[in-house]
Amino acid sequence: MKQDKSYDKEMGYLDHFAELRNRLIVTAVIFVLFFVLGLYFVNDIRDFFLSDIDITLNLISPEEIIWVIFTIAFTVAITGTLPFLCLQLWLFVKPGLTRNERRVSAWYIPAVFLLFIAGLAFGYYIFVKLILPFVLSLNDGIFETLFSVESYFRFIFQVTIPFAIFFEVPVISMFLTSLGIVTPHFLNRTRKYAYFILIIIGTMISPPDFILQIVVAIPLIVLYEISIGLSKIVYRKKEERHEAFMKES
Repeated sequence: MKQDKSYDKEMGYLDHFAELRNRLIVTAVIFVLFFVLGLYFVNDIRDFFLSDIDITLNLISPEEIIWVIFTIAFTVAITGTLPFLCLQLWLFVKPGLTRNERRVSAWYIPAVFLLFIAGLAFGYYIFVKLILPFVLSLNDGIFETLFSVESYFRFIFQVTIPFAIFFEVPVISMFLTSLGIVTPHFLNRTRKYAYFILIIIGTMISPPDFILQIVVAIPLIVLYEISIGLSKIVYRKKEERHEAFMKES
């Protein structure tokens, strides 16, 4: 009898793993489709990135243009696949959630996608309006400005991708709070360490100018404060539901 229960439990795990594998395979197919879509529109996306600058890019080696094409297509694929991946993960854990948890957690899917897009857009705005003009101003007309295709696009993605990732912090904090992994008290207690880390990140994705590094770090700090506020809301509602449940029982 014990062997039968152990066998049923093992088969249950295998079924879950098989379901997760199938969902990840479908997600991988979606990723490939968006990657091909990115390759198809790569010229339009490239022209968009070049429309806000007044510099001439130089192609130093043939593999540079290949790197740019595939990097743009990969970014498109990641952005397009992200909500579908979240949906597949939500469908995977959905059977184990209550009706209220399903309703609340479903909002994470569009939030993750919209915040990722907002992070990309904000990072690009910071790059075009602050970082690139500052870098060009350092030259002061002394040297001829020469940007290679790869160095320019690598510079763009070095700024925009971190912002896209850090714009997910509020959603992640809400999700971890709902799971009981973090609490608003923990986020408050680690605030000074978080600020220190965010300032370091600001120095990594911006030129070596103290003022500009602070300007870049400020949005990240604001995101952390928003995360604390959202975590408090989720934690309070979680406590209210727990108290209501204890009273009913």
